[in-house]
Amino acid sequence: MKTIATGVAAAFVVGALAAPGVASAFNSGSTGADGAYSPTVSTAVQLPPGGIFNFTSVNIPTGVTVTFTKNTANTPVVILATGDVVIAGTLNISGADAPGTGSGGDGVSGDDGQPGNSGPGGFSGGRGGLPGPLASAGTAGGTGLGSGGGGPGINTNASQLAYGGGGGGFGTGGENNRGFALGYTTSLGNTGGLGGGVYGSDQILPLVGGSGGGGGTGGVTYAGSGGGGGGGAILIAASGTVNISGSLLANGGAGGQARGGATNVAGGGGGGGSGGAIRIIATTLSGNGTISANGGSFGDNPDQPAQRGGNGGAGRIRLEVETTLRTAITSPVASAGAPGSVFIAGTPTLTISSVAGVNAPASPTGNADVTLPASTANPVTVVFTTSGVPVGNTVLLTLTPAYGAKVTALTPALTGTTASASASASVDLPVGPSVLSAQTTYTVVAWLGDALSRFANNERVEKVTLIATLGGPSMAKLITLSGKVYDAPAEALRIAAMGG
Repeated sequence: MKTIATGVAAAFVVGALAAPGVASAFNSGSTGADGAYSPTVSTAVQLPPGGIFNFTSVNIPTGVTVTFTKNTANTPVVILATGDVVIAGTLNISGADAPGTGSGGDGVSGDDGQPGNSGPGGFSGGRGGLPGPLASAGTAGGTGLGSGGGGPGINTNASQLAYGGGGGGFGTGGENNRGFALGYTTSLGNTGGLGGGVYGSDQILPLVGGSGGGGGTGGVTYAGSGGGGGGGAILIAASGTVNISGSLLANGGAGGQARGGATNVAGGGGGGGSGGAIRIIATTLSGNGTISANGGSFGDNPDQPAQRGGNGGAGRIRLEVETTLRTAITSPVASAGAPGSVFIAGTPTLTISSVAGVNAPASPTGNADVTLPASTANPVTVVFTTSGVPVGNTVLLTLTPAYGAKVTALTPALTGTTASASASASVDLPVGPSVLSAQTTYTVVAWLGDALSRFANNERVEKVTLIATLGGPSMAKLITLSGKVYDAPAEALRIAAMGG
């Protein structure tokens, strides 16, 4: 069976900055339809289809932990409140740790190599490679999901070790597997396990979570360990005060441990998932509790340090308030700005609409969204649709299999109109699960490049790149005349749609 999974849906939120010298209390836009939320026991809250809660107030007391069960689209968590939000307990959207393998495992062989799941709005880790002779087919780990997914552990030298996966990246890059630092480089078969890159915006526009760590290479006897899940993404917007004396967590999950001795019997450790995203918008921020979006730790192998994975990179934190009474530092250090609100529409879109003639679901789940029989003949056709993107541009398709390296394919030029265009590419699908993503880059006219320059350190923008999964656009980048690349906030995308 061939299954194709989607990534997360990204929420685009932006608001106007208050004019200098004008005092106006922030309005979250909450309807209050969900009433007051005040749990008395620890609970997992089911996210609604859009991921948005419209509360009057929120009060999470000391000793109570609130987590969230993902919706089918794996959207970020959006909490809107007409009044105050108080977190004296714990609100946790962190990614999950991957289980260990070998003697570092939990004694349950059935979960060996499984990745850590992401927090809501984030991306899960890559799978650990299967056990078998080193450098043989199937032993390569899987790439972590997300734009900053950690690279898979890969060994091309049968006389060496099973190497770890790279850490996921987001606000900072993920760490390479520890083999590189110890001299086990490509000449010794360590050809994978690189840390994932940086993506997203300091403004956390779009609202998107962290990426998964890469899975470790399978050893002779034990599977490689999976990568940790990326931290989720959350927006808390309160018309009153957000008071955090407890903990607000969007950390990455740890890579799975891999133990079995100081030989190639053990698999490689998984890479840590990157931290997620926390955006707080309020009239007042108070409380010196923990606000954390740290990366997950590497999957360890204390018997052979060269088989360790890499640490996950940090996530992103954004604080937008009129008045702050908080003196504690967040981890990582937050960016700051004036409050904003409201969701916007009209941004350019790139969508993967069908695979091998099977339509992608309107509300993808991120797990087996398109299922094809194993007998499906290769290559298969993947169809893309766009809006707000000039025709004549191409789309780059990236296929990330459960095991091994990524594969890419380029479409012919988009045909149709700027308002509605399409293109297709052919690719060989391996048996088992795969994740598809796509990107397109188009050139903008000079006046539009000048209008976008304020998002690119006052340099004229030449091109816009959209990056999408089956669920729709997840982010965009602005490319200047000199080749510098800047992450694009939602407002920039709206401008790009006007002049595409």
